[in-house]
Amino acid sequence: MPRTITVAAIQTSYGEDINANIAKTEGFIREAAKRGAQVILPSELFQGPYFCTAQEEKWFATAHEAKTHPCVVALAPVAKELGVVIPVSIYERDGPLYFNSIVILDADGRQLGVYRKSHIPDGPGYQEKYYFRPGDTGFKVWDTAHGRIGVGICWDQWFPEAARAMAIQGAEVLFYPTAIGSEPHDASLDTRDPWRRAMQGHAVSNVIPVVASNRIGVEASGQAFYGSSFIADHRGDLVESFDRAEEGVLVHRFDLDFLDRHRAAWGFFRDRRTEFYH
Repeated sequence: MPRTITVAAIQTSYGEDINANIAKTEGFIREAAKRGAQVILPSELFQGPYFCTAQEEKWFATAHEAKTHPCVVALAPVAKELGVVIPVSIYERDGPLYFNSIVILDADGRQLGVYRKSHIPDGPGYQEKYYFRPGDTGFKVWDTAHGRIGVGICWDQWFPEAARAMAIQGAEVLFYPTAIGSEPHDASLDTRDPWRRAMQGHAVSNVIPVVASNRIGVEASGQAFYGSSFIADHRGDLVESFDRAEEGVLVHRFDLDFLDRHRAAWGFFRDRRTEFYH
């Protein structure tokens, strides 16, 4: 029997009420699981609105320790009940330190660990350096019940080094929860297509599927999120995708044995010349 993995991406809007946001996410997780999904990706910081559009100290109160974060606590039994893996994006507090993090829930509900976002943007509408320290975990991969996955967070997805680091560690699929949309300083700037192309390039150069989940809607800050979540195959082709306003779940199955052979046949990892990359 070939080894396969069925992945899913959730695309939806979120509001101020964390409990309502968790319940909404759980509903989409259950829908994805009914369609056979084994690893299900919600978007970045689904606990509430994307608050990094401005510098307001009130948002520090919405951070929690990773192990006891309300999103993690609520979704762990869901992961166990459905037998699915869920990368849970959270605002993490560790003592006096604050991070934009992912907790990986395995298919038995166990927390496999934490990845902290490595690349922190700082620009109009995306003032994350005020809220988050740069991650200190390094890039990580996770041996889950359904396959070995790598997870980056939003701005990480623009950096080929992040994808390559996870692929070198043996990731079989890359996942990127994200929150991206309008650019307040330039209404004519639309980053949707280059955002997709950057990740499609990671898929090609690492011969690996890529899953990206983005939010939709216009939030109270005025920030408009352009959705366009997708699943790309090892060629970078979009095998599943949403438009800018659709709400729902994308699901796709991949043959991991085929991908493993195909990756070896391309020779990208055989022919790397690391002595020249310093």
